[in-house]
Amino acid sequence: MANSLPNAGRRRVRAVGPDAADIIPLRFGDDPQVWACWLYYEDRLTQGEIADAMGISRATVNAYLADARERGIVNITLDPQRLASLTVAQELKRHFGLHDCLVFPNHDPAHSLIDRLGRAGSLVLRRYLRSGDTIAVGWGRTVLAVAGATSVTGLQDVRVVQATGGVTTGQPDAPEICAARLAAGIGAECVPITAPSIVSSPAMLDMLMAEPLIRSQFQALGQASRALFGISSLRPNSTIHSSGFFDHAPLQTYLALNAVGVIAGRFIDGHGRPVLGPLEDRTLGISLDALRGIERRIAVAGGIDKVPAVLGALRGGFVDVLVTDAATGKALLEADGATKLSRPAPLRTGDAAPAAVVQRRHVKKFLNDPDDVVDEMLDGALRAHSAHFVPVEGARRAFRALGTPRQGKVALVIGGGSGHEPCFFGYVGRGMADAVAVGNVFSSPPPDPIARAARAVSGGEGVLFIYGNYAGDTMNFEMAAELVQADGIPVRTVVTTDDIASSRAEDRDGRRGVAGNVLVFKVAGAACDRGWSLDACERVARKANLRTYTIGVALEPCSMPQTRRYNFVIGPNDMEVGVGIHGEPGVAREPLETADTVVDGVMNRIFVEMPSVPGDRVAVLVNSFGSTPMMELYVLYRRVEQRLRTKGLVVETRWVGEYCTSLDMVGASISVMHLDDELAELLAHPCDTPALQVRS
Repeated sequence: MANSLPNAGRRRVRAVGPDAADIIPLRFGDDPQVWACWLYYEDRLTQGEIADAMGISRATVNAYLADARERGIVNITLDPQRLASLTVAQELKRHFGLHDCLVFPNHDPAHSLIDRLGRAGSLVLRRYLRSGDTIAVGWGRTVLAVAGATSVTGLQDVRVVQATGGVTTGQPDAPEICAARLAAGIGAECVPITAPSIVSSPAMLDMLMAEPLIRSQFQALGQASRALFGISSLRPNSTIHSSGFFDHAPLQTYLALNAVGVIAGRFIDGHGRPVLGPLEDRTLGISLDALRGIERRIAVAGGIDKVPAVLGALRGGFVDVLVTDAATGKALLEADGATKLSRPAPLRTGDAAPAAVVQRRHVKKFLNDPDDVVDEMLDGALRAHSAHFVPVEGARRAFRALGTPRQGKVALVIGGGSGHEPCFFGYVGRGMADAVAVGNVFSSPPPDPIARAARAVSGGEGVLFIYGNYAGDTMNFEMAAELVQADGIPVRTVVTTDDIASSRAEDRDGRRGVAGNVLVFKVAGAACDRGWSLDACERVARKANLRTYTIGVALEPCSMPQTRRYNFVIGPNDMEVGVGIHGEPGVAREPLETADTVVDGVMNRIFVEMPSVPGDRVAVLVNSFGSTPMMELYVLYRRVEQRLRTKGLVVETRWVGEYCTSLDMVGASISVMHLDDELAELLAHPCDTPALQVRS
């Protein structure tokens, strides 16, 4: 359980003088309920100690605490994971193959079952709501109770869509009311279905579905990533009766077809099969097949009378998150043959506790002499990629692409420290960089190999330097530029600054260059390959940099080859947000979150800085920092594309993998380039390098 109080200064108090029983001390006089809550929940005093400290009776303290909960001074939240750990919930989850299940106890005579379902359903809904979601919402008393209990701030680009058309009875829990109430509670756009749920004939249904407005509303419904619905029985007091459905067809017809319940206006039997009665082709709303295809389907239903209907919904696969009460949960298990609830096996007397694991002081690595690792790595890279590049004469750590220099072409030279592989030598080849210079781990290459690389690939039209915005790189590349220009070779420089977490937007020139480098290299390399002038290549590279936005998040630090120890420490439940690519901590340490929540935080920040309108195109780079597997990168990319789609943005280019690492750091970065026609064309230009190939 968690409690939250206004931000009062912490102090510990003790009993006051004997005359204090009649008057509350002045320091508590502003709002004695706040102080009583603070002393009870934060300072952990007993009610008797609080009574002594405040000079009031224990009964008054008890009343203050109760009133504070009613007034919202203190909010007590039950962790969904704790409720889900109940035996019934775990068995329901296992038996029916659910994604999640929340079961609450039945012993609460002060509140109705509908109210408790509403609060529990809200708890689950808030857990699964994300920015960019479209939520298909059913109707009825339970759904309205969930909507009324739900209040969320900070979400972006969320839509709430009615799952069915409206009902004709004017009931207080009608579809449009439920959708509007939930949308208001979470600050979402509400998309109504502006037609009745039951129409007069199949022909009328077809006519309505052909209307552009209704068709657009159903298109929004078809994009639902979350569904919230109740499950109606066929008893006389059920939602399906009060909504007027049986004014259009007799109940006996559906009972004869073995119907046991209704989900969003669609009838099902006890095995979860659709019941194709007389209303099926007159019902305007989400189909059962479409409902089953929604990623997260939250059903909130309880009461013994609903067991057949809920069981049918579970058997039919329409539910993957169930919220119910303990009595209903047990009845569901018994009805489906799961009569014994599994319980954790107790630890037997005498069982030995598992041996403690000693934390290693060093990270295991495939090394010979750590001082030789960069040279040995580059030797191996040269052997592996001899079809793409060769050494620059006289420079131990510089390479040039095969076929260079090319006369009449601007030469692109890139570089930086090692430890970022495949960056930087991985981008040397036809259509990208002509040459590269590589430094020690996380250190800039010296000026001499940079200058030698530039001279080796100069084709008479000048040289373009591109590198990240770090002090050592800036100093050494500038010195190299002076050396090369002294030989009569024009040099232009573009410094990448795509890391939007590293400084404010108004200080763009002070930002670091991180994985977005790769997108800039690709654009500039294509411009050079097409024979553009030095001015034009510099211009488009600067534009590419200004339209690229990157944020990185690390879960574990990296370890240096020489020390084989982690650079810093990240707690077991923490993550570093805004990390660079040189093994440094991030700009903020935050609690560890789910993949979708991490992506939402990154994308929200990118959306703030990236001006865009629906229909704009983007390129996306999801990059591993070295130890994050492809499995997790694809999980991240999935959410990135979902968020972009909700903004109406089109992903034209997408690259997922290791592009610019930080040794063995566990983490990833997300880069988005806001495309125009020119940038899109250059990204699509063919290239052939060890780390990136684009075919024509």
